[in-house]
Amino acid sequence: MRRISLVAALTLCVSVAAHKVVPLNLKTGLWEVTTTTFAGDDNMLPAALLQKLTPEQRARVEERMKARSADPQKTINAKQCLTKQELERGMPFRRVQKSCSWAVLTSTSSRVEMRGKCVDQGMKTQRALRIDALNPEEAEGSLQFFTESQGTTPATTSTFKAKWIGPLCRTR
Repeated sequence: MRRISLVAALTLCVSVAAHKVVPLNLKTGLWEVTTTTFAGDDNMLPAALLQKLTPEQRARVEERMKARSADPQKTINAKQCLTKQELERGMPFRRVQKSCSWAVLTSTSSRVEMRGKCVDQGMKTQRALRIDALNPEEAEGSLQFFTESQGTTPATTSTFKAKWIGPLCRTR
């Protein structure tokens, strides 16, 4: 199974009680998911966090940030298996990460909206997630990441479109 991009993988997380979520009206099985991630111009680590890094770590982080600013948009196509359990937890197409807690804002069979708070390697972020079931075979959504230093401007925005392929989950 192909992996989601590192940015998406690090940020896709959930610890939501299943009873608070109405499962989206989507078919289970194999889906093709196209994710586009855009790192904003202000996508910098807070100075306090940079100061905690060793010179080697800081150089690597600064090199990655420079590369990201040269090509701020990245698109990945992947095949993913959508299970009943993922629908019941309210975040299909997203990996569980224990460092996040989520609050459900809206939960219907056609839309889920959540706000999350995460702490990853000492950096606190807030996230806004929206997933729409356009019909049982199509979905789209977005995930925005906000760091404390950027206030209300998203540091990163990730959007996706998903299309159902079939009931069997063969990803290779």
